[in-house]
Amino acid sequence: MEEGSEDSYRLLSSESRWVDGSEVDSESPPWSVEDQVLTNEELGTVRRRLTKKPKRLDSLDVEAMEISDAHGHHSKEVLSWHTLALAFQTLGVVYGDLGTSPLYVFSDVFSKVPINGDDDVLGALSLVMYTIALLPFAKYVFIVLKANDSGEGGTFALYSLICRYAKVNLLPNRQPADEHISSFKLRLPTPELERALNIKEKLENKPSLKTLLLLLVLMGTSMIIGDGILTPAMSVMSAVSGLQGEIPGFDADAVVIVSIIILVLLFSIQRFGTGKVGFTFAPALALWFFCLGSIGVYNIVKYDITILRAFNPAYIYIFFKRNSRKAWSALGGCVLCITGAEAMFADLGHFTVLSIQIAFTCVVFPCLLLAYMGQAAYLIKHPLSAERIFYDCVPDGFFWPVFVIATLAAMIASQAMISATFSCIKQSMALGCFPRLKIVHTSKKFMGQIYIPVINWFLMIMCIVVVASFRNTTDIANAYGIAEVGVMLVSTTLVTLVMLLIWQTNLFLALCFPIIFGTVELIYLSAVLTKIKEGGWLPLAFASCFLCIMYTWNYGSVLKYQSEVRDKISMDFMLDLGSTLGTVRVPGLGLLYNELVQGIPSIFGQFLVSLPAVHSTVIFVCIKYVPVPVVPQEERFLFRRVCPKDYHMFRCIARYGYKDVRKEDHLSFEQLLMESLEKFLRREAQELALESGRVEIDLESESSVGSHDIRPRSEGNELWVPLMGTSGFDGGSSVAEDYGLEVGSSIARVGLGHGFGSGPSLPTTVIPTLDEDPGLEYELSALKEARDSGITYLLAHGDVRARKDSWFFKKLVINYFYSFMRKNCRAGTANMTVPHMNIIQVGMTYMV
Repeated sequence: MEEGSEDSYRLLSSESRWVDGSEVDSESPPWSVEDQVLTNEELGTVRRRLTKKPKRLDSLDVEAMEISDAHGHHSKEVLSWHTLALAFQTLGVVYGDLGTSPLYVFSDVFSKVPINGDDDVLGALSLVMYTIALLPFAKYVFIVLKANDSGEGGTFALYSLICRYAKVNLLPNRQPADEHISSFKLRLPTPELERALNIKEKLENKPSLKTLLLLLVLMGTSMIIGDGILTPAMSVMSAVSGLQGEIPGFDADAVVIVSIIILVLLFSIQRFGTGKVGFTFAPALALWFFCLGSIGVYNIVKYDITILRAFNPAYIYIFFKRNSRKAWSALGGCVLCITGAEAMFADLGHFTVLSIQIAFTCVVFPCLLLAYMGQAAYLIKHPLSAERIFYDCVPDGFFWPVFVIATLAAMIASQAMISATFSCIKQSMALGCFPRLKIVHTSKKFMGQIYIPVINWFLMIMCIVVVASFRNTTDIANAYGIAEVGVMLVSTTLVTLVMLLIWQTNLFLALCFPIIFGTVELIYLSAVLTKIKEGGWLPLAFASCFLCIMYTWNYGSVLKYQSEVRDKISMDFMLDLGSTLGTVRVPGLGLLYNELVQGIPSIFGQFLVSLPAVHSTVIFVCIKYVPVPVVPQEERFLFRRVCPKDYHMFRCIARYGYKDVRKEDHLSFEQLLMESLEKFLRREAQELALESGRVEIDLESESSVGSHDIRPRSEGNELWVPLMGTSGFDGGSSVAEDYGLEVGSSIARVGLGHGFGSGPSLPTTVIPTLDEDPGLEYELSALKEARDSGITYLLAHGDVRARKDSWFFKKLVINYFYSFMRKNCRAGTANMTVPHMNIIQVGMTYMV
């Protein structure tokens, strides 16, 4: 698929928005409950409606790995064994970074604060212990993980969650029909609706807040990508540097060379997938945590069991009192003990909340505490060993086994942030904030496990550059801390907004979250920012670069969509052309890919001008991503008739979640689309029959939910039909659905049942029975004839240019940066296996 339709996939990867009031479209009646001024009685009705707990998948009670089995039957025993297996696998993917922090934390802390007594060691240990307990344990394990978007984690998952409830996204193409996707609806567990509505109104009515929120999300994502570069460099170099004191002549150059070799090996195995890598690495990490705990217990018992005094937080006060400014600087080293905590949330799409909680609570947390306590006990007796504390405290005769395990653990630590980087970039692509790249789904069982080749090799190259340039872990540690704390602050802000807007938590509890955790993170940020000149500039440079890329892509996509809305063809013009569209209608089916959810795109006018004939049936296909992880297959399509019946033109909106896998080839997509269109036509005929009173239909017999008020549209030529499952398709039930305030619309959920097979086509003339609608049978046979005559994909090969009267900076961004990214990102045809002989392209220039 070429550029024009390429945007149908790329820009619509962010089409998870409301239709904004700024978009004037005669086909889209205004629809929003909260946009109206509500009386007290109406507000109570809205509250009762929103706080009702329907059957659905929501952000509070569904894990990513359980979505496909949400309606299946499993015994508790099977689920428990599955959860334990996932918990074991998380050791190899999620906790590598946290697990390798004992390699370098105390060496970095005491490089800034000399050990002048036991109180210095006890204070640093107490600081490390309570940092781990407060941020990874209390914040992430028990609070942030609960803010997942149907099991998907990361900053973009939080942003998607917020976008579903408030119109905060900058692209105005969200539709009322999107809210009726089962996984779209949100549960509001408390009755504090007025505050949530006020926050929602402020976010929606102030463009500056929308932009600020987007920039915050993009900055957090950029920091995670920076973590994906710094984590491998820091972890691997810290492990390899242990050889400097063990092998004579093993200098800094040797450390760099060995580290680069290990990094190349690490990134080379990513193509095998998260699952295989996780199961391969999990036993090694389990052994690593066992070593940490065992060595810690050994050192505590042998050197100083009174190190348990560090559980008294008063030693933190004593530490700062004794060292003042040096202690403040040492916070930059202390923050390294929580590096990788964000991976617990960002990697959530690969696992489940419960599995991550079990692994951290039962294995990671206690082993880390024992490791740090053991090192502190050793330092009390040997204060001069701070620089090589980890390897010096290893019992005699165990250096080489521990070194091998530590090196493996360092590679696994890198795996955590690499997987998190892949997840965040995929989410940002689906929501229209990153150029489209090739995504390889490495697991047939778990859709969240992915591999992005371009990003993988980019991370590898940048890691090698960082290792070769810095040549030591001290400066990398300074950069590492800034990236980690920056991501944590973004998560704190977004989770607070989720608490207020969606969870509707008690105001006191909601404010306690940013006050407690945000204050601690700001303190750490103030400490690490003092190291900008000593390596701290690196993550800021990475974040700024990726922020510019993502914001430029989003900015250009929004402008392009607005230009398409502005230039769309009016319905009056189409009616003036007549059903022949001013040309010859030849047998065949034309699928015109476009980005608009309303109106006729300008690309269709280009085809009318460029082609001597138009297909007898034309379907405007819009591939749209909505802000949910998964759209059920039976809710995939929305149909609407465009123009009167004799035009044979339809609009089809295919909706995908940002976690959905689009692997279907063009044949299966065509088959599913045709089956859906047939169901749409049959339902439309029923509605028209109801309107005219010619046929009596018992709706209760067709719906497993109950009776439903179906009101015919005032214009009989348009009908919205979301396609839901019936027993003919997947054993589900057919549910009639009402779109409330969209006056005069006929809405129904129709199953994907009997489709168009591969057998011979029906004749053009069909003799109907007494119970059949002649018009329906004629249209179905005409549709089948068009399908059998062949399907052609009508695409636009487009260029994007800024208008001549635009200001200079806009021309620079659109004409060069955005245009360069569009020309070099993954083409739309790469997502479809359409033969080239079935594609017709028309060149277009989109003026923004």
